[in-house]
Amino acid sequence: MLRIFGAKIGKNVRIHPSAKIFLPRNLSIDDWSSIGFDCLIYNLGRLEIGKRTTISQRSHLCGGTHDYRQTSLPLIKSAIVIGDDAWVCADAFIGPGITVGNGGIVAARAVAVSPVVPWTIVGGNPARWIKQRPVLNDESDLSD
Repeated sequence: MLRIFGAKIGKNVRIHPSAKIFLPRNLSIDDWSSIGFDCLIYNLGRLEIGKRTTISQRSHLCGGTHDYRQTSLPLIKSAIVIGDDAWVCADAFIGPGITVGNGGIVAARAVAVSPVVPWTIVGGNPARWIKQRPVLNDESDLSD
């Protein structure tokens, strides 16, 4: 159904039926990735999710905000990019314009309002560096 409305969805992608995706035409999700139950995908801007990436249950990816510098508070529609082999853990929040680099992990309930460096783990509110993650390069368990 998402493809009918313009989403670009790779092979072996799993999107839980309870996930709310506001604008399918702005969604691109690559092979072997998933979006868990009750995720809120407020993708007013472009949302790119890489290969082998997990967006865990109840995560909120928020691609919209308002320009507080103007009294009319106009809507700003921002892109979000989640790289390959990344993991947005349960209940995490990814803010407008944020990139989670390849292999990045945003810990459970973390609030990512600044970019997540590739192959690092961040957590807390606001999310801060916790430690490096080992670089993964074994795709042998992925078969068609």
